[in-house]
Amino acid sequence: MTNRAEAGVSSELRRLARLFLKLGTVAFGGPAAHIAMMRSEVVERLGWMGEQEFLDLVGASSLIPGPNSTELAIHIGRVRAGWRGLLVAGACFIVPAFLIVLAFAWAYVHYGSTPQADALLYGITPVVVAIVAHALWGFLRQAVKGPFLALVGTLALVLYLLGAGEIPLIFGGALLVLLVRSVQHRWEGRGGAAAFTPLGTPLGLLTLLSAGSGPLGIFLSFLKIGSVLFGSGYVLLAFLRSEFVGPGLLTDKQLIDAVAIGQVTPGPVFTTATFVGYVLAGMPGAILATLGIFLPAFVFVAITGPIIPRLRDSPVLAGLLDGANVVSLALMAEVTWQLGRTSLVELVPALIALAALTMLFATKINPAWLVLGGGALGFAYYSVLG
Repeated sequence: MTNRAEAGVSSELRRLARLFLKLGTVAFGGPAAHIAMMRSEVVERLGWMGEQEFLDLVGASSLIPGPNSTELAIHIGRVRAGWRGLLVAGACFIVPAFLIVLAFAWAYVHYGSTPQADALLYGITPVVVAIVAHALWGFLRQAVKGPFLALVGTLALVLYLLGAGEIPLIFGGALLVLLVRSVQHRWEGRGGAAAFTPLGTPLGLLTLLSAGSGPLGIFLSFLKIGSVLFGSGYVLLAFLRSEFVGPGLLTDKQLIDAVAIGQVTPGPVFTTATFVGYVLAGMPGAILATLGIFLPAFVFVAITGPIIPRLRDSPVLAGLLDGANVVSLALMAEVTWQLGRTSLVELVPALIALAALTMLFATKINPAWLVLGGGALGFAYYSVLG
């Protein structure tokens, strides 16, 4: 009986590996596109679970820090084959993107300063700025659910401009909204809810983990980012800028080039960490940066998976997510401004950014195509001038 059960689990693991290796290789377009593709495969084609169960897992992924689509893959693996399925599904979704981004990083380090590479990035950079600005607008409409959350986000933006750190702001915003929601519910006679947060990493420890150019420093920095980053992969920009651009380890140009690579490659946007790690410290940096940023997702899914249904139904505890989201968007807004200010200083990049932004609002085009189109325009512009 045990052998039969083990054979069943092994078969399930092979199916999970095949599915998520495929998705990790072809899933372009960011988290929303990844989730849509997973639904098509898991619910419609394979019939592994019903629509409601799948939606519950999507909701569970949004309640914890980290890359949402990767966490959804990890959740699906956990439901199908326990802890082994958790590891197999998550790793198989990440590895193809890691290898592709690693190849781009190698080429960038060896050839990134050539005229051809500069020509491509001349057109890609403004497209990335447009993509981030468009994503910010969509997130703001969804996340700012009233005047109070708008006030929290505005306060966070002001404090960030004054030099406050990202982690205290995110934790502070989440706890402030949780506290206010708890008081509101007590006044309304619904009773309070015990304060709970799925953020299992102690804030005091995280704030001690600072950026470093060595492999260990890179690992700790990305471990910190993966432990506290709510929202989208675009919010990653704020953390990367603070951790690596601020101390002078990366330039703004290198940062936006890293984001461009994350956009034009399939799989999780968080594999931008692979690119940054390689630029800073070669192969060891790439591997440790990738491990650092994705490791918390596996831990959070394993811990919160069994209790997520109860949390999802609590309007008080949902305040943690609402607070973290509006603060994350405040950070993202500041970084978008900084990137635009440094990148759109000439007429041609500004026009490319405007055209890309118009297409994003007017159509449902996959952002990856815009990145490729921007690269082609940049190359054509340089060729004409040359």
